[in-house]
Amino acid sequence: MAKQLLIYERAVPVSRQEHGKLCVKTGNNFSFARDVNSVPLMAAEFANAAAECAVVFAGHGDDIIPVVLLGVRDGENLFVNPDGSWGARYVPAFLRRYPFVFSSSDDGTNFTLCVDEEFEGCNRKGRGERLFDNDGERTQYLQSVLGFLQAYQVQFQRTRALTKRLNDLNLFEAMQARFTLRDGKVLTLTGFFTVNRDRLRALSAEQLAELMRNDDLELIYLHLQSMRHLSATAERIGADAGDDKNNAAEPQTAPEPAGA
Repeated sequence: MAKQLLIYERAVPVSRQEHGKLCVKTGNNFSFARDVNSVPLMAAEFANAAAECAVVFAGHGDDIIPVVLLGVRDGENLFVNPDGSWGARYVPAFLRRYPFVFSSSDDGTNFTLCVDEEFEGCNRKGRGERLFDNDGERTQYLQSVLGFLQAYQVQFQRTRALTKRLNDLNLFEAMQARFTLRDGKVLTLTGFFTVNRDRLRALSAEQLAELMRNDDLELIYLHLQSMRHLSATAERIGADAGDDKNNAAEPQTAPEPAGA
């Protein structure tokens, strides 16, 4: 799995001076995410995302986070349709917050709202929603954006706590998945982790009870069940109208431990 690519091209702090007349027109065009094959996922999103996509873990050391798998090749999002619409029922919050994002201070205590000025929906021609009114005050739209990002930040901290607990219990296992296309080409997806079922079963009653109290156990099983979507994701290759159906992927077995 490729290192997470940023979808923000030029995110700058939002200010009355610079963005007093700025409008933002959002919609159902997710072309900005066409080149990312995974995005971070919050724990609160597991149930919705796992119904359609594979939820795995990625990162290193203490920085492992859940991600939703959107493609099996670098730089390719199989859930963005040719017209830019989203090809699933659920859109991850990481994408829904775009073109806005919080930047944090070095100590992580202060957050600044930023907007990607390269987003095609940003304009000063009155299209969409203004960030500030004629008196320079925040509009209701900007207040709702701030509320969404604040809630996202809370969920981010809760999600980091989840992955730390799983990591401390040594439940993560590096995995890889192989997909064979009908033309014989083999694709290999690496760089992700899953929860090891045997290690989970080997936990003590007290450790399992703690996972249950934190709702971690439910999230773990949502993650494990979501792995059945790996093949369905790969089968999106060549599934667009007019593409060669011989490029479609055949169903595959469960992922193998990395290095197997």
